[in-house]
Amino acid sequence: MGDRPLIGVSTYLESGARWGVWELEAALLPVGYPRLVQRAGGLAAMLPPDAPEHAAATVARLDGLVIAGGPDVDPLRYGAERDPRTGPPARERDAWELALIEAALASGVPLLGICRGMQLLNVALGGTLVQHLEGHAEVVGVFGGHPVKPVPGTLYAQAVPEETTVPTYHHQAVDRLGAGLLPSAYAADGTVEAVELSSDSGWVLGVQWHPEMDEDVRVMRALVTAASRPAP
Repeated sequence: MGDRPLIGVSTYLESGARWGVWELEAALLPVGYPRLVQRAGGLAAMLPPDAPEHAAATVARLDGLVIAGGPDVDPLRYGAERDPRTGPPARERDAWELALIEAALASGVPLLGICRGMQLLNVALGGTLVQHLEGHAEVVGVFGGHPVKPVPGTLYAQAVPEETTVPTYHHQAVDRLGAGLLPSAYAADGTVEAVELSSDSGWVLGVQWHPEMDEDVRVMRALVTAASRPAP
């Protein structure tokens, strides 16, 4: 096997993080993300928030990009009034990750959005979000699970052709789809659980659940495989 493709993963930016004797602002990433990249055959690199104008140069050094889960997207990004149940904005992270997404789409770097990352992909392409739905995060701080069914013939279905139960923790979801996005998996209640661009737009997939909390590496392996191909 040759060199492992370099997969950048966006990170949280949190104040008051604690380790040892320290309590400081920190760029954080749950360890499930780099471990999943590694198990799928990639080399993981953390991408803490930076100035959006550096996004294109950052993505140019990567073979693939993951936009990780995290806080709710600021409703101002898609022209909506804030629902009282929407969490506080993470404006610095919104700006950085939207710039990363736009750079990946422009350059053809394979892109995987996870939970918030899928929602941001939709917003980046002009879509909107449902700010609150029930049943997809039943216990605070505990991942649940529910089945998702792939849409035959989609990029997601190529990676995972059967219905599977996935780890889930979210209260927001895709509403109006962004330009060019297609639904590629659904929950039993009709919630869109995966979206993708058509195959002629490169490898672009968003999933609403958290594959980093699962043993199934197929979604990440599909990204790593796409990132391993020579650029056209």
